[in-house]
Amino acid sequence: MTDVPTVAAFPANRTPGCPFDPPAEFTRLRDQETITKARCPAGIDAWVVSRYEDLRTVLSAPGVSSRKSPSTHMNPNADLARPVTPGNILQMDGQEHARLRRMLTPEFTVRRMEALRPYIQRIVEEHIDALLAGPKPADLYEAFALPIPSLVICEMLGVPYEDREMIHKHSARLMAVDIDPEVQYAVYGEMQAYMTTLLERELADPGDDLIGRMITRSRESGDPISAGEMVELALTLLIAGHETTANMIALSTTVLLQQPEKLAELRSDPGIAPTAVEEMLRYLSVIQFGLLRYATEDIQVGEQTVPAGDWLIASLASGNRDERVYPDAGTIALDRKAKTHLAFGFGIHQCIGQQLARIELQEVYSRLFRRVPSLRLAVPPDQISFKDNALVYGVHQLPVTWEG
Repeated sequence: MTDVPTVAAFPANRTPGCPFDPPAEFTRLRDQETITKARCPAGIDAWVVSRYEDLRTVLSAPGVSSRKSPSTHMNPNADLARPVTPGNILQMDGQEHARLRRMLTPEFTVRRMEALRPYIQRIVEEHIDALLAGPKPADLYEAFALPIPSLVICEMLGVPYEDREMIHKHSARLMAVDIDPEVQYAVYGEMQAYMTTLLERELADPGDDLIGRMITRSRESGDPISAGEMVELALTLLIAGHETTANMIALSTTVLLQQPEKLAELRSDPGIAPTAVEEMLRYLSVIQFGLLRYATEDIQVGEQTVPAGDWLIASLASGNRDERVYPDAGTIALDRKAKTHLAFGFGIHQCIGQQLARIELQEVYSRLFRRVPSLRLAVPPDQISFKDNALVYGVHQLPVTWEG
C-alpha cells in the first residue's frame, strides 16, 4: 500500500472526564482498514497497532523484535540508542531470551503460585484489619494496594521488606515518562548497586528463595547466569512485580467504588472474583502507552506491509476495547469470559508473573469489598489524581472512608 493514514501524534491524552478509557482516537483507528503511523514524543515515527487481531500478529511475529525497544518512546529526551543491559529479558529475543525465560519459568508455575495463595490471603486480611483500625479517611493506595504486592515479591525474592520505601520511590521514578533520562539512569544505577549487594550474599550461600533457586538451577544447567544478568533479572521482577499489581488494585477499586451495582455483584457472590479480575484487567489495561517493537524483516499487519527497520507500537489498551472481540467493550461485565485479553501482552514476552497477579487481585476482590461493605471515596471523583505520565497507569492517592 502507498497511501498511509497518519495522525499528528501518538494518541496519549485521555478524553477529559473519561480517566478509565484509552484515548478516544483509538476508536477511530480501530475502525480503519489498516494501521497508521504516528509521531512519538521521543521523536520516532511508529506504526500504531490498535486492533486486537493485529496486536496478536505483531506480538507473536518472529520478524518483530523487542531488542531495540526500550519503554521510553514517550519521553522526548529518551536515548533510544542506549545498549541493552545483559540480563534485560524485556529487550531480548531468540535463544538469549529463551535461556533466561527457561530459568525463570519454574518459579512462576500455576502450582507454585497457588502455593502462595494462603500467604496472600493472610496479608490481605492483615491489611484490611490495619485499614479498619486506622484513621479515616485513609489512602487506600499507600495503606493497602501498594504494600500487598510489594510484600509478596519481596518475600519471593528474599529482599528485605524494610527497604520498601526506597524501592517504591525509585520504582515510581523509573516508571515516569516526564523525567530527565539521566536522572532515571542514575536511579537505576542505585537500584543495581542495591541488588548487587543482596546478590553477593546469595552467590556465597544460595537460599530457598527465587534468587537462590535460580542461582542453583543455573549452575546445574552448565550454562550459569552471570552476576550481572541475575541483578538485571531480579530488578525487573522486583519493579514489575509490584508496580503493575499495586496500580491495578487501586485503579480497579476507584472504578468499582463509582459503580455500586458492580460492587454489589462481588459482595453477593465472591465466587465471581476470577472472572471479575479478568474483566477489570481487560477494561483498564494499565500498560497505558503500549509496547514498542522493531521490525527486523518485512511483516504483514492486516492490509499494511511494515518494512524492515520500522517501529511499531502495540496498544494493549486499544486491543482490549476492540468491539469485534468484546461487544460493548466500553462497559464492565463481571461475568464476561475475558481471559483472552491482552493486558499481560501476548507471545514470547507475555508477562511471566501473570498468575501471581491474578491470585493477588482475586484475593483482594473477594475480601476487601465484603469486609468493608461501606467503603467509599472520601473525595469527589474529579479530585482524584491519575498517573497520566507514567508507563503504568493508576492513581497517585486513593482517599477512602467507611462507616463504623
